[in-house]
Amino acid sequence: MLEGRIALVTGAGSGIGAAIAQRLAREGAKVWVTDRDPAAAERVAKAIAAEGGRARAQPVDVTRRADLEAARDAAYAEDGRVDIVVANAGVSTMRPFLDLTDEDWDFNFTVNAKGVFYTLQTFARRMKDQPLMAGSELRGKLIATASMAARQAAPLLAHYSASKFAVLGLVQAAAKELAPFKLTVNAVNPGFVRTSMQEREVRWEAELRGITPEEVIADYLRQTPLGRLETPEDVAGVVAFLAGPDADFITGEAIEANGGAWIF
Repeated sequence: MLEGRIALVTGAGSGIGAAIAQRLAREGAKVWVTDRDPAAAERVAKAIAAEGGRARAQPVDVTRRADLEAARDAAYAEDGRVDIVVANAGVSTMRPFLDLTDEDWDFNFTVNAKGVFYTLQTFARRMKDQPLMAGSELRGKLIATASMAARQAAPLLAHYSASKFAVLGLVQAAAKELAPFKLTVNAVNPGFVRTSMQEREVRWEAELRGITPEEVIADYLRQTPLGRLETPEDVAGVVAFLAGPDADFITGEAIEANGGAWIF
């Protein structure tokens, strides 16, 4: 489905980002695996290569525009273009609204909102002038990982929810402005995804609510009609769809991938 395409994924050293990078590689894309942890990015790139895929690791802190420009320039120097960009890097903290600090707010917004803005803008500035993708009417695709929390604000996550709401607004506006350049911009909204980030959040939520981690997980399952926690691979499948030709006429959208935990 993605043979010959060049993709770049941020926050791809673990969790959802790693699953996305691996899925895109399995679909035939060469993947630039970027992460602020160079060793983590290298591990994922090597795992892709071990399966017969093509990957390059690149250190990127999405809060540093210079890092993203360096990654973009490296990809264009080696491959001549970038067809798919997945702005996936994200963070979370958890605290009651009345106890939120400036540091909590700034940390979440700097990575989750500004980091996505930097990523999309940095690559779109170059992608808009490249030739159309082979066999396509488009020059490229930009995809952001948002969250179910961008649709339904969650207690203890006011700052995180706000940063993810911002991502959806950015995606919608960018989609309208970049459409004349034959670039699409979309988002995916995961739900309760089983990752190391979720494990931290479960511990935090259990402590803040005065319940056990097991009870937190049980609550997540009660909220999810399909009856299980989401996997990173569930999210990666949706990203692969958006990156592929079947989604060529979709732009400015956010696909809800949450097992029914939030239904629009």
